[in-house]
Order: sequence, then structure tokens, then C-alpha cells
Amino acid sequence: MTSTAGGAGQLLAISDLHIGYAENRALVEEMRPGSDEDWLLVAGDVSEIVSDIRWALKTLASRFAKVVWVPGNHELWTHPKDPVTARGVARYEHLVTLCRELGVVTPEDPYPIWEGPGGPVAVAPLFLLYDYSWLPAGCVTKAQGLEYAHGTGIVCNDEYLLHPDPYPSREAWCRARIAETERRLAALPEDLPTVLVNHYPLHRHPTDILWHPEFAMWCGTTATADWHRRFRVETMVYGHLHIPRTTWHEDVRFEEVSVGYPREWRKRQQPPGRLRRILPKEVEAG
Repeated sequence: MTSTAGGAGQLLAISDLHIGYAENRALVEEMRPGSDEDWLLVAGDVSEIVSDIRWALKTLASRFAKVVWVPGNHELWTHPKDPVTARGVARYEHLVTLCRELGVVTPEDPYPIWEGPGGPVAVAPLFLLYDYSWLPAGCVTKAQGLEYAHGTGIVCNDEYLLHPDPYPSREAWCRARIAETERRLAALPEDLPTVLVNHYPLHRHPTDILWHPEFAMWCGTTATADWHRRFRVETMVYGHLHIPRTTWHEDVRFEEVSVGYPREWRKRQQPPGRLRRILPKEVEAG
């Protein structure tokens, strides 16, 4: 763990910036902290192109006291338009090296401690992937789930672009990530609350409102269903679903902080690119 900054800053969050869209890139250009002590959690899907990822994280790191990043599935794609052709673990390690050059915290670094208002909490960036255990109703195996998804036409591009090398499968990579992350979280002091940051929700309940419920297969794992209790979670921060909202499960706050695609955010009443405040907690009016 590392010690923090902080006395009067905010712990802010955003995800799914997708800056391949000019409108979304413009949102990043306008993002600013409220004070010199603000931290920013970036919960994945900045872009699928490494040069874009570098630009966005460098821009944000120059403005915020600390930036914490976790990979989304898009960062892990080996995209035909990206000159960086690394796959799987090698691609992830390339991105970790990039972040360290920029001073951005990754899931491979010591967990920083937020000691601002609402702290202290350990801010734990996670990289866990998924293992196809959130199956569609009536399916009991991955093969059945994928057959059903292909029948509906709703299949994640990860099947074609997110390679698990050198692991034999994405679920094998997921199992390895879960084992290592579980070990690190269990080593935290037992009296220290946490803010867990992952691209995917740790519990399945946020996927219940998906228009295409079969997409949940690419959204998480049953292996983390109790982590919000086990690891004293103050707030679980995630993205991926492009459904920005707050939910509660067993008295734990789950914050989906996506920007999403322009075609999605144009329909919303809230202005796009709004940074979500994680700490200190926002007090509801009334």
C-alpha cells in the first residue's frame, strides 16, 4: 500500500470513455478536477488503440492529483487498426508499463490509501475478467450459453479480439486473476474499508436490466459474488454496461460510471462526461 495525499479533495470516477469517438475525446479534453487534491478512478474502456489510451491517461494525469486505471475489455482487444499487435497478457503488461511511465496507478501496483474526506479507505484497482458463469436462463454450460447468444445475434466482440495468450482460455485467465487479487485483498488490514474499482460489476444484480440478458456472460463472474461483504467495501465502482446509475446490494453501494457511446449519452438528461463523486458521499436532498 502507498500513503496518500489529501485533506479536502474528492475521489471521482469515470469509465467507458471510448475516445475513438470525436465527441467523447472532446469530453476528456474538458475534464477538470474541482481541486488540486482530487483523484480520478478510470474504470476501463478508454479506447482499443494504445496511442489513444496514452493520450487520455496522460491528459488526465496532468490534471488530477492521482489517476487510478483498470483495463476494460476494449483496452485488451488486439484491434486490426492498432499498430500495437501484442495479445493477451503481453498486451496488458504493455499497458501497465505505459501507465507507470505516466504515474498512473494500475492493478499491479500497491493499493493507494485515500485519506481525504470519507477516508481512510484502500482504493483497489482490480483486473478480473469474466468466466461465462453468468449464464442465460436455462443454460448450464458455456457452450449452451454461447449457442443461445449466437442464436440471438448478441455476441461480444471479445470472442474475436480479446485473446487470453498464454492462457488456454479467457476463463482460465480470469481464474488466475481472481486467485492473485483475492490474496492481495485478504492481506489488507481487517479494519480498513475499501473502494474496489473494476471494469465489471462484482455482483450480477446490475445486469438484471440489460435489454439483452445473454450479454451478462461477458460481464463478470460468480466467484466475486461475496467480495463486497468479505472485503469491507465502501463503494464498488465499475463500468462496461453503459447504464450509469447507483444501486445498492446488501447495504453496499455499486456505482456504474460509464460515459458510453455518443448515441447512448445523447438520449440522457444528464450532461455527458460528468465525473461521479465516490468520496465524500453525496448527501441527498430532502
